[in-house]
Amino acid sequence: MAPFTFNTTKSVVFRPGAAAGMGELAKPTVGERCLFVTDPGLRKLGLCDPALADLEDAGVAVTVFDRVEADPSLATLMAATEAGRAADATGVIGFGGGSSLDVAKLAALLLGSGEDLDAAWGVANAKGPRLPLVLVPTTAGTGSEVTPVSIITVGEEEKRGVSSPVILPDVAVLDAELTLGLPPAITAATGVDAMVHAIEAYASKSANNNPVSKLLAREALRLLGANIETAVMDGTDIDARGAMLLGSMLAGQAFANSPVAAVHALAYPIGGTFHVPHGLSNALVLPHVLRFNAPVAADLYAEIAYDAFPHLERSNDADRLCTVFIDELAGLSSKLGMETRLRDVGIPETALEKMAADSMLQQRLLVNNPRDVSEADALAIYREAW
Repeated sequence: MAPFTFNTTKSVVFRPGAAAGMGELAKPTVGERCLFVTDPGLRKLGLCDPALADLEDAGVAVTVFDRVEADPSLATLMAATEAGRAADATGVIGFGGGSSLDVAKLAALLLGSGEDLDAAWGVANAKGPRLPLVLVPTTAGTGSEVTPVSIITVGEEEKRGVSSPVILPDVAVLDAELTLGLPPAITAATGVDAMVHAIEAYASKSANNNPVSKLLAREALRLLGANIETAVMDGTDIDARGAMLLGSMLAGQAFANSPVAAVHALAYPIGGTFHVPHGLSNALVLPHVLRFNAPVAADLYAEIAYDAFPHLERSNDADRLCTVFIDELAGLSSKLGMETRLRDVGIPETALEKMAADSMLQQRLLVNNPRDVSEADALAIYREAW
C-alpha cells in the first residue's frame, strides 16, 4: 500500500440546533474577542442572530464582518482581516456558505501569523500560525469546514487558492436547521457540488489518493445520492437536510486529502468570468469532463455508480456502467431544475477559447485528473457543454 497523509478538522459537532449554543461550543476555542465572518444575506435573514446572541451571553465580544460576497475578492479578505485586527480578535468564526468560510480561514491565518499572502498561495506554502478557528456551514456543498483550502478571486477574474493543513479549523459545527431555508436552486447546486467532490476525490490521480478518502467518498455519495432530490423538493425535511450536510462534510474530508481535478479546473473560469455560482459551474461541465476521462477512468466510475444511484441495473460491464453513471448525473441536474448548458447561463460561444486558456492556470487541479487535459481538450469539453 502506498504511503499517504490524512488531515482533517480536529472536532466535528453534528446536531440540529447546535448553532444556537455557540457560546458554549466556541468560546473555549475562540476566546474573549471574536471576529464573526458572514454574508449580508444571512445577516438580513436573521440566521446568525441566535449564534450571536449566545456568544454575547457567554461574554464573547463579537465583531461582525458581514460583507462577504459570492466568489469573495481579495479586497473583501483584506477588509475582514483589518476588522479582526482592529478588534484585536483572539479567534475567528466563519458562518455561512463556502465563501464566508474561505474568508474566515485566511483571515485567521493573516491575523495569526501576519505572513505575506502572496507567499501563501499554492499548496503547502502557508506556514501559520493562525488564530483559533470555528466554522459553521449553512449550505451542504463545499465541505469547507473540513478542508485545508481557501479560494479567493484576485483581480477581475483569476481565482487563487491557499491549500495547507494550517487553515483546517479547530471545530466544525454541522447544524441541519441552518440549511432549512435554502432555496431549491441553491440546494441543488451545492448538493451536486458535494457529489463532484466525492467523484473527483475517488478518481484523483494524486499520489496521496488513499483508502480513507475513497471510503469517505463512497459514503458521501451514498448519502447525497439518496437525499438530494428530497432536499430540493421538500426543503423542510430535516433528515434529508442532515444527510446532505453530513455527506457534504464527508466529501470534503475526501477531497481535502485526495484533491479534485478537471471538473473544478474548468468550472473556475465559468464562475470567475461570468459569476455563475460555483456548484452550478461544476454541474455544467461535470458530465462532459467525465466522458473525456472515461477511456482511462471507466473502472473507477463504475465502482461508485451504485453508491450514488443504487437503482441502476446491475452490470459487470464497467464501460457500460460508467456510461450509465455519467448519463444519470447529467439527468440529475435536469431533474433538479438546474441549467444544463453553458448558453443557458449567458455564456457566449465566443468566450470558450479564453475560458479554455484560463482553465490552464489551474495546474494544481489538472495534475490530479485521471487523464491529461490540454488547452485544446478543455476547449472541446466547453464546446460539448455549450
